[in-house]
Amino acid sequence: MIPINRAVARVASEPCAGYIVTKLPLYRGTIPAMKEVTRTQTGVRLESRLLKVLKALATELEMPLGDLLEGIVLHAFEGKAPFSAPTLKKIKALKSVYGLDLTAEDSHSLREAQTQ
Repeated sequence: MIPINRAVARVASEPCAGYIVTKLPLYRGTIPAMKEVTRTQTGVRLESRLLKVLKALATELEMPLGDLLEGIVLHAFEGKAPFSAPTLKKIKALKSVYGLDLTAEDSHSLREAQTQ
């Protein structure tokens, strides 16, 4: 664990003396040690509006979709909520934009639309 100064501020994405400075998250406390993993490309099928919301949320949080999904699943495996209140507000807005009206109760009663 590496201690991080609480005074670290978010840095705007602006060119600076020939370098591009990226946004740094504001950490409080320590950063956990990085764990090496092996990732596998997969062809998972998802409901289209759900996928749109997930992609938009990943963009909003400035992370790859795969990292977002890994985080959600790892939290779910431990019975923990994966999102903070501000992120839940973003999700609610994105669900409205993309017309996603599905809830957790719907998860066991979804069926594929018939194509012609």
